[in-house]
Amino acid sequence: MDINFIKAHFSELLPKITLWAEETQSYICQHGKLLNQQQILDAQRVGVSQPKKIYLLELERFPLPDDIVLQQAAIALGFLSENTAGLTLGYGILIKKGLLSRRLLSHECRHVHQYEQAGSIANFLESYLMSVLKDGYFDCIYEQDARQYEL
Repeated sequence: MDINFIKAHFSELLPKITLWAEETQSYICQHGKLLNQQQILDAQRVGVSQPKKIYLLELERFPLPDDIVLQQAAIALGFLSENTAGLTLGYGILIKKGLLSRRLLSHECRHVHQYEQAGSIANFLESYLMSVLKDGYFDCIYEQDARQYEL
């Protein structure tokens, strides 16, 4: 999928992406586990105000949206791919099975902090995805910030 297509249809895609993210966060919270005490301390170190709300779920493969257009958009933006090691959706963190580390979890916890600052999944995703569209996944301000807080 072409980035220009995503830019042109962003206002139509965003509500669908947000709904998928909210549903996936709910799944993570239902099937994941709360952080342990050391992980809670690390989450606090990277700025999370409510680390006891974070659920962590390790999966072999991350769930893709059912909608094929959303799937293609997520892959094109670098949001979901075979190489994705972690994904944060509100207070839900997905980690690819076998890749959990302090560095990766602290990175994802920094994204939780970013969600908290934004006030909602919808607000965060709009800003995050706009930044990715502008600067690319690796260079977007949210990923740069999260890399700076890796422990």
